[in-house]
Amino acid sequence: MIAHDSCAAQVKAWQGRMEHALSVRLPAADEVPTRLHAAMRYSVLSGGQRVRPLLLFGAARALGLDETQVEAAACAIEFAHAYSRVHDDLPAIDDDDLRHGRPSCHRAYDEGTAVLVGDALQSLAFQLLASDAALPAAPGVRLRLIGLLAEAIGASGLAGGQAIDVATQGERVSLAEIDAMHGRRTVALMRASVLMAAACAPRVAPRLHEALAAFAAALALALQIQQELLDGAADARYSAALGPAASRERVRRLHAEALEALQPLGPAADPLRGLAQWLLAPGD
Repeated sequence: MIAHDSCAAQVKAWQGRMEHALSVRLPAADEVPTRLHAAMRYSVLSGGQRVRPLLLFGAARALGLDETQVEAAACAIEFAHAYSRVHDDLPAIDDDDLRHGRPSCHRAYDEGTAVLVGDALQSLAFQLLASDAALPAAPGVRLRLIGLLAEAIGASGLAGGQAIDVATQGERVSLAEIDAMHGRRTVALMRASVLMAAACAPRVAPRLHEALAAFAAALALALQIQQELLDGAADARYSAALGPAASRERVRRLHAEALEALQPLGPAADPLRGLAQWLLAPGD
């Protein structure tokens, strides 16, 4: 496995790359309609770990690709994630006033602009997958990328998971139901991240697709549970269902499952192993 310091340096380089890549693919703030474009940039370039692009880059490395070949796909994933955050923060859903320590989009601008920002970012994500010149040109690859992202953010993915979350607020739900909800809300987009990298690589065996998907699913749930522990929110689903000690134990087991899933990729998957360790122990 890659040493923690080396992994942290790689993560910092990838994060820096993503900030530039996202910035150049967003409309300029002084381009009409200026308020919409400024709000899009405000919402995307607001910090965060860029977990999904990191996973995409790590999977690409494991499959013998470099970042240039998948950068546009990483941007598409992050635009889709940003769109979901802008909409989730709206009063009709989570009603959050802050995002990464700053006013959320609808507070910094207004609710109507926030709705349009989400719409425009989702559209931009698919535009990149369809037309960015750096991605593989084969129509089958483009369709696969578009299909993976559409599935991850639609009713069977992120939107469906959010709908379940909204519908069950204040209710007592089982651990299996929480897992099912986050299988859509949290896992789907992270799984799409690694599978989109695989879609850009030539002749990836089905068992490696399965290994990457299993890795991403286990890691995504581990990250969700760990974030709830760190946040300490009263309405955290996993903390309420498991309690702190059992939650920490489940994070440990899911981390082990994620690493075990990578066995078919051998040493080539070390960037993903290091990334999982860095994400689950960021302060070490």
